[in-house]
Amino acid sequence: MKITSVRTAVIDGNFPWVLVRIETDKGVSGLGEAYWGAGVAELVHRAAPYIIGQDPTNIGKLMFIIERVLSGEGAQGGTTVTAMSGIEIALWDLMGRAHQLPISTFFGGRFREKIRIYADCHEGDTPDPAEYARRAKEVVADGFTAIKFDLDNENPYTLDVTDDTYPSRQWVEPYNRVIGSQELDWMVSVATAVREAVGPEIMVAMDAHWKFGVNDAIKLAQRLEPLDLVWLEDPTPPHNIDALVQVTRSTKTPILTGESLYTKWGYRDLIEKQAARIISPDIPKMGGLSEFKKVADHADMYYIAMAPHNVASPIGTVACGHVCAAVSNFLVMEYHAHDVEWWGDLVEGGSPLVDGFIPLNDKPGHGLTLNEDVARAHLKKGSSYFGETPYA
Repeated sequence: MKITSVRTAVIDGNFPWVLVRIETDKGVSGLGEAYWGAGVAELVHRAAPYIIGQDPTNIGKLMFIIERVLSGEGAQGGTTVTAMSGIEIALWDLMGRAHQLPISTFFGGRFREKIRIYADCHEGDTPDPAEYARRAKEVVADGFTAIKFDLDNENPYTLDVTDDTYPSRQWVEPYNRVIGSQELDWMVSVATAVREAVGPEIMVAMDAHWKFGVNDAIKLAQRLEPLDLVWLEDPTPPHNIDALVQVTRSTKTPILTGESLYTKWGYRDLIEKQAARIISPDIPKMGGLSEFKKVADHADMYYIAMAPHNVASPIGTVACGHVCAAVSNFLVMEYHAHDVEWWGDLVEGGSPLVDGFIPLNDKPGHGLTLNEDVARAHLKKGSSYFGETPYA
């Protein structure tokens, strides 16, 4: 069996979902997904000629080849690794379909038959903590046992920031990473309202999106300790692992980070310095299923749990669920499309998400078939649908 084509289609969801289809001369194909970003689809096409004609079951070898030939494009991180991730996931789906086995089988089989999902709820309709509480109840009523909210939102104590060059940083002062005292009180009141709304048995997480310095991150994490959060996410910028170590060691609130890192090498210091108590690789971004398994096994030596970041369509989400089923230290995986009504319609049979979990079956590969009509209806403007001209 030889690869004959590698094609992409970018679906215009809440993020651009970069789907990757790999076809062979035996009629077996695989469908994967790469994390969104400018140039990702182009780099998939750039890599394609180097694996055309190759045996698709030699996945490790093919990824080694792509990394080598795309080294000039930055194959140690960033967009290139993201493109490689989409190819890798498609290859594992193809492998499963060729051998009539689910992806999880190739990673040692399953510890669990369903994957717990947490809903990213973002924020309330207004800055009133009661609105966050209402939103939390609404999502839990949909069956989720794990939820997350953002704490770095505009709030009643936001200054009048007129500099629109940094529109996503409109809290007290958008540059110095400091939390004002009233703003800190507001953050705690939001988290408290959510916890009280859903009770002690629901996993509740809060996200800071790398906004704060060490001192203020510690203040926030310590103030949140009575709420028994499952984690506080990305409290400090991602560049300095040693700075995050100070935060993690200063609080009982578990610290989570990891979505900005790439490949097993990118997680080495984070794990070995035990800079976070939970790690959140984005699998279609950081290198793919095999790379995630390596990171999870490394983290398990330090008894660190895995809670993958995920903004993918059902294709990427379920594919990643298969490798999550195969690691003992999996905790929960993100679902970022609660407000995208047609998310589940992208695949035949409807949404794979059931009452806050993704049940896995024994169908070959990731077991999903793309709903072609829905995919075409939501094709991103300017994208071809798996290439009218194949990249072969």
